[in-house]
Amino acid sequence: MITNWKVDKKYFIPYLFLLPAAIALIFSVFLPAARAFSLSFTRYDYYDLTQRPEWVGLANFKRLWTDAVFWQTLQNTLLYLAGVVPVLVVVPLLLAVLVNQKLRGISWFRTIFYTPVLISMVVAGITWKAFYASNGLLNQWLESFGVETSIPWLTSPELAIWSVMAVTVWKGLGYYMVIYLAGLQSIPNELYEAAAIDGSDGFAKHWDITVPLMRPYLVLVACLSAISAAKVFEEVYVMTKGQPLNSSKTIVYYIWEQAFKDFDISYACTIGLVLFLVILGFSILNLHVSQRTN
Repeated sequence: MITNWKVDKKYFIPYLFLLPAAIALIFSVFLPAARAFSLSFTRYDYYDLTQRPEWVGLANFKRLWTDAVFWQTLQNTLLYLAGVVPVLVVVPLLLAVLVNQKLRGISWFRTIFYTPVLISMVVAGITWKAFYASNGLLNQWLESFGVETSIPWLTSPELAIWSVMAVTVWKGLGYYMVIYLAGLQSIPNELYEAAAIDGSDGFAKHWDITVPLMRPYLVLVACLSAISAAKVFEEVYVMTKGQPLNSSKTIVYYIWEQAFKDFDISYACTIGLVLFLVILGFSILNLHVSQRTN
């Protein structure tokens, strides 16, 4: 019996170490998620906390189907994904190749590219908002090049979301560059030397060696940047408040607006469920692609 207890104890103890984290996840993630899922089928008046949620079935989903603002925010979010993700997949890889060179002072370039990651998004948003202002530095620069009219970067329905996208890209370049840099430094130099002997040098060696070997990192960055872009909020909140004419309003901002401005908790949970399905789809796609590339 003692021997059997020792065997059981050997396999039981690791789960005890996982128990605190599991409890934290249950109470901070899984239970709130289950509660939000259940609230999406109810009507809950936030103004009266003593009121119990009223079961309304699929009423919130029917409302969602006919909500023009929701479809616009979904379109804006998909546009955000299409505009941000390709840039954050390709450009950080080019930066990583650049700063991976064994040159004097290259560490300073790594620091410069990574510095935006360390800046608070609120601070970055306020700074870029001033930069985009009608009398801001960007328009002053353009004026010095002969552009006479002030460009409404954040007040034009056609330009606002693209201006916010630029901040997201600027903020994320260094973060994904570091991920790529870790992958590049794991590639043996002998492969590049052999490629040079075969006549593959310059850009060709990166196309023949770097890109194929970095494929798992490319998939990882694509998934992370897509999830991050789907959940974008701080930039929109600080710079545009989703305006003008809801042209820069994303799904997460719309969830916040419904929950904490209109106090429609149930409807916010319904929109959040849609966002969860979108992110789940990207995660499944990443898992599928990762298994095919490995």
